[in-house]
Amino acid sequence: MAFHRTGRAQTRARRLASCTALALASGLLLTGTAGTASAADGDGAPAPGRTLTERSAPAAELPKGQLPRKLNRLSTGTAEKAAATVPTRHDFTGDGNSDLLYRALDGAYYLKRSDDPANDTDFGLYGSYGEKLKDVIPVGDITGDGTADLLTLSPYGTLAFRETYFGGSGAADPSWTGNGWNIYNKVLSIGDVTGDAKVDVLARTPDGDLFLYRSTGNPGAPLQARTKVGSGWHIYDQLVGVNDANGDGLGDLYARTPSGDLFFYAGSGNAAAPLKARVKVGNGWHIYNQLSVSDDSSTSPYDDGRPELLARTTGGAMYYYDTDGTTGRPTTRVLWASSSWNGVDHLTNFGGNPQTGKSEIVGLDRQGTLYGYYSRNNGTLTARDQWSDIGGWSGARIHFPSSMDADGHADLLEVYDGTLYNYLDGGAYPLGRGWGAFNVLTGPGDLSGDGKGDLLARTSGGALYLYKGNGQGTGFAGRTSVGTGWGAYNALVGAGDITGDGRADLLARTPGGTLYLYPGTGNASAPFKARVKVGTGWQAYTKLVAPGDITGDGRADLLAVTSGGTLYRYITTHTGTANPFTTRTNMGTGWNTYTQLH
Repeated sequence: MAFHRTGRAQTRARRLASCTALALASGLLLTGTAGTASAADGDGAPAPGRTLTERSAPAAELPKGQLPRKLNRLSTGTAEKAAATVPTRHDFTGDGNSDLLYRALDGAYYLKRSDDPANDTDFGLYGSYGEKLKDVIPVGDITGDGTADLLTLSPYGTLAFRETYFGGSGAADPSWTGNGWNIYNKVLSIGDVTGDAKVDVLARTPDGDLFLYRSTGNPGAPLQARTKVGSGWHIYDQLVGVNDANGDGLGDLYARTPSGDLFFYAGSGNAAAPLKARVKVGNGWHIYNQLSVSDDSSTSPYDDGRPELLARTTGGAMYYYDTDGTTGRPTTRVLWASSSWNGVDHLTNFGGNPQTGKSEIVGLDRQGTLYGYYSRNNGTLTARDQWSDIGGWSGARIHFPSSMDADGHADLLEVYDGTLYNYLDGGAYPLGRGWGAFNVLTGPGDLSGDGKGDLLARTSGGALYLYKGNGQGTGFAGRTSVGTGWGAYNALVGAGDITGDGRADLLARTPGGTLYLYPGTGNASAPFKARVKVGTGWQAYTKLVAPGDITGDGRADLLAVTSGGTLYRYITTHTGTANPFTTRTNMGTGWNTYTQLH
């Protein structure tokens, strides 16, 4: 969360001060209309006078154990070698063998190295200031220095090319950037599917259109213009590109359905139609919350040229599957580690739609003290973390929407004396007056398609408005009427994607206990599709809480608290809008200590 990231307060404060001065001079923060709440600067309104404890990110939980012998070819002493020459995307150390790059829960990147398989070393990879990268895509050695290079994707849709430093110490600042990539819910590399020995890139829209970006081999302009190569790809919830699974020297693709069917698409070598017809190669793969891959490199005499498909369970167990080198079918799975991989927040070449914005909750107890809980990526939460002095937030009206800036963590908002404040690095930043007119504020995430977190506000009369975030957590680009009649609901919650298309969705409950899902459209003028009934009986809960993704699969989950204080978890199944959640799981009692939970 922006308010407890250490080492950034002074820089952020200077940036906020300059933004405020500019906004006051130009009137940019005046986005309201007569008779409605105004996102004015809040000058003259009394400050809340509340404080927050400066907190660091969750502790890193690094995966235990060294690279398996199959993935670390240097330890086998064998001399297998594939006949085909295929580019590897994961050699970040320059030794001819694949490494594993990942981001831990603390937000830092680490490298599990082939030349030092027992240790995980820091890997210097950073976005812009205060930015949590949405995705990291390895594209092989484009600069010609013997190490694999990277594409990184920002939350707001900027794709950047970064050269990696020889030896695996990290990646340089971008040498090329391109904007507008937020139109896709998945961007991935797929090895060479066109036959030119360069790693290509695929990108999928939420509606299922698939595009090919051929590599140029030029770091200054790494991708050619896109070519549409398919439609209907929205039926898959995981896409994993591999460098060559069937031994023909071309890149291939695995695609998984939400029900767990796994399909193999062989590369064709034809840029106009780069993938051959799909072949079903397995079922039951829904037991994994993420799929990934490790490329072998036939440039080393210790590799066999065949990639390994990696699969992680929600509990954090990691398995790998060899590929048979002829049909592309995964072979019998092998257990790598029985737990600990849930501590990986992001593994390069994860197959699911990448999601950032929220993976935590905040509670205000009866004494007026704030406590936070973080996701552990396995359906559980960390021990609570005290965020304020005891009683320091007594009487506060708080909200905890999906991230309003680029740091990927929920923001803490408070309405105080009609003014809305965002607590950025400990300080209360005013977002405008008149917010006392609203009885509900919730932030599901990006509802307008620009990647920036937005806010929904409902009046006592049932009118709902969408306030488009400016991407900095300091104001709103404008507001749009969503419609009337929203007073029919006594709860509006959501934080992220429930339907599996990469768009933020909303849940709404009636006083009678009927729960509805409003799928997001990505269009600010009409942000939701028609509602879908999820179920009944939800009046049994006094609180519905949107924690974001707490299971590590990129899908938004749901928490619910009974009047007796029992907390239940509902995991999103991704199997459809009419039945999006699994059977509830009891997560413990005592949660009625909180008067507010978000």
